[in-house]
Amino acid sequence: MTETSTIVLKSTEVGEVLVGANGRTLYLFTADEGTKSVCYGECETYWPPLIDDKPTAGAGLDASLLGTTERTDGKLQVTYNGHPLYFFAVDESAGDIKGQGYESFDGVWWTVSAVGAEITKKV
Repeated sequence: MTETSTIVLKSTEVGEVLVGANGRTLYLFTADEGTKSVCYGECETYWPPLIDDKPTAGAGLDASLLGTTERTDGKLQVTYNGHPLYFFAVDESAGDIKGQGYESFDGVWWTVSAVGAEITKKV
């Protein structure tokens, strides 16, 4: 089955960040190798990847920056400006950014701006 979701912008205390269709914040991981995710096993338990075959860009986002990368299980993970995107399991509600600047699994997790850059402002 093909899933589709729209990535949109949401205003938070660190600025406008990418969120999934469910309103939950999306993050990039500094340890990823280019467009390839290195977050598997225990890592993906805490940082579930955004899986989607055909993502779409909402208002204020550049659709040409959206893409996908194949994970080891064959599923397609959404990328934005080449960064694989993840949720944070501890974020309970839409707009939560509890993963901002979180250091784990040999990297740092940052929210993502409309241009696809990491937002490194601490909360």
